[in-house]
Amino acid sequence: MTRKHVETVQAFDKAMIREALVDAMKKLDPRQQKENPVMFAVEIGGILTTLAFFASLASSSSEPPLFSGLVSLWLWLTVFFSNIAESLSEGRGKARAASLRESRTDVTARRLSSPSLTAPFDEVPSTSLALGDHVLVRQGDQIPSDGEVVTGAVLVNEAAITGESAPVVRESGGDRSAVTGGTTVLANEAVVRITAAPGQTFLDRMIAMIEGAERRKTPNEIALDVLLFALTGVFLAVVANLYPVSAYSASVSGQGAAVSLTVLIALFVCLAPTTIAALLPAIGIAGMDRLFQRNVIALSGRAIEAAGDVNVLLLDKTGTITLGNRQAVAFVPVNGQTHAALVEASLLASFADETPEGRSIIDLARESGAGDLTCPADAVFIPFSAQTRQSGVDCRGVKYRKGAPDTIVREVAAARGTVPADLDAKVAGIASSGGTPLVVSRDLTILGVVHLKDILKPGIRERFEDLRRIGIQTMMITGDNHLTAAAIAAEAGVDDFLAEAKPEDKLRLIRDRQAEGYMVAMTGDGTNDAPALAQADVAVAMNNGTQPAREAANIIDLDSDPTKLLEIVEIGKQILMTRGALTTFSIANDIAKYFAIIPAALVGIYPALAALNIMHLSTPYSAVLSAVIFNALIIPMLIPLALKGVRFRPIPADRLFLSNLIIYGGGGVIAPFIGIKLIDLLIAGGLHL
Repeated sequence: MTRKHVETVQAFDKAMIREALVDAMKKLDPRQQKENPVMFAVEIGGILTTLAFFASLASSSSEPPLFSGLVSLWLWLTVFFSNIAESLSEGRGKARAASLRESRTDVTARRLSSPSLTAPFDEVPSTSLALGDHVLVRQGDQIPSDGEVVTGAVLVNEAAITGESAPVVRESGGDRSAVTGGTTVLANEAVVRITAAPGQTFLDRMIAMIEGAERRKTPNEIALDVLLFALTGVFLAVVANLYPVSAYSASVSGQGAAVSLTVLIALFVCLAPTTIAALLPAIGIAGMDRLFQRNVIALSGRAIEAAGDVNVLLLDKTGTITLGNRQAVAFVPVNGQTHAALVEASLLASFADETPEGRSIIDLARESGAGDLTCPADAVFIPFSAQTRQSGVDCRGVKYRKGAPDTIVREVAAARGTVPADLDAKVAGIASSGGTPLVVSRDLTILGVVHLKDILKPGIRERFEDLRRIGIQTMMITGDNHLTAAAIAAEAGVDDFLAEAKPEDKLRLIRDRQAEGYMVAMTGDGTNDAPALAQADVAVAMNNGTQPAREAANIIDLDSDPTKLLEIVEIGKQILMTRGALTTFSIANDIAKYFAIIPAALVGIYPALAALNIMHLSTPYSAVLSAVIFNALIIPMLIPLALKGVRFRPIPADRLFLSNLIIYGGGGVIAPFIGIKLIDLLIAGGLHL
């Protein structure tokens, strides 16, 4: 599936609308409709009013058959529009799932007798592979199932999963060993240990979640369902009691008649929270779809909802807060040494350093006047390694070295060289500013320090300020020393930081925050991140990470971009905001409906209720029918908002509540007054009700 395909799947594509209409008709089956109790009650009302319509045709009823027939029609349309909302949101997922299925084919796998590239193998269908099996993959092969590279290394095209055409390396023994079934090997060969049973691969889970087939209601949805069910029960009880009350009043007063079944059902449907009940399933499904548009797969609806409730974000420094490639920004000579000598030594010591930092030192040295300085062919290059923590060259009998301060100082001191008195101050000054100091030496002489600086990602400080405004704390996690971490934290504007962090430190930090009542989110990609990911409320694993990290997480970022955590939290907040806004609008709608339908239903028995007809609706029948029609039409009018979501705004919760109350609460009160009056004007003259 390419990213282009993701972007071209639209909610209102003609083909998708046709499929949604057909699917909405199928959902009218009571066995499916009962999953939404409120709309199921409306469907029962539609059945009863339909029977009342046919009964009025066969008998001389005081109620016009046209009235009961139209009420019945619009009740059925109310349920139908509700089903369309859900079908449209599901349709986008189904379209994307279809493209994923096209990339999933049954392949033949080379199952090995032992995890060795030279071991004998037998060819078996990929569907027969079991957990723990080892398979051999070669150039041109499609990887048969999810697994981990245990021997060798391969270049893999993951475009079928991530949409990215750039190949990636997957190799044994590191944090980049996980491979996904359905991806293609472009070069080399490797042994892969299968880590997923047939039907349970990452691709299978993606398809299931995108389609919504395994979507479970979240705790907030369940709580809202309970509220809607309770309100529906209250209104049902009220309406049910209106018939005996109206019948008794009519017999006592001698005027009017008991309220008819059609009017009672119309009253119930208009007062019940049908708008939010119709749109609630679509809001949740559309939220998962918005994540998928950003190449993020949520493995549970609970994870998205938790993202909306998160108030502590744990963010890795490298790749999330900073660009990840430190750059040389200055050469700082120590007392008695010249700037030119330090630049020359730094350049020579970096020739064998192929890291981005080493390349940046060479570039800065040439810009600083080192020119085309090179070493002869017989020079001995010392490449950088994590063990030695230095690099250098033996050139023309002189040893040039560059590395961590403690490493260079220890070697110079051990050889009875001199450590400059101002070195510690210069190293500490660079570290306290958020930079990384590298000490440069020539034989037994320390010449100075190279200042490497982590570059903050553009706009990251402003994003943290937005998060702070909505009550979310940000915490930077880094392996840097305390001085460097403090400087980067201050520059980025995070609320707190954890320096020299180890896996057990992350886990303890999450537990401590959760014990204080916070909801914690974090990202990770390595095996050592798995315990912390399993503990976090929202755990985002990088797709290029290890299998344990992906299994411990509840959200997978296909782009492997740690910054996505910020977007995931914003989408979670947006889902909660959308649900709250439409609930406010739905309940506020009822206020206007009271003034339309209650006077119309009871004015024959209680003439004084005519004073409540402030909209001056034409007749009781047109008033009831207008309210029913508006109640149905408002659902498709709000479908685009349910699918797109309320725009996320980083403002405090109290201001957000007040804003939504004014916009959606006020709008929910005003809109029915206008809509019902307009509908009444249209139908009163045309239908003569």
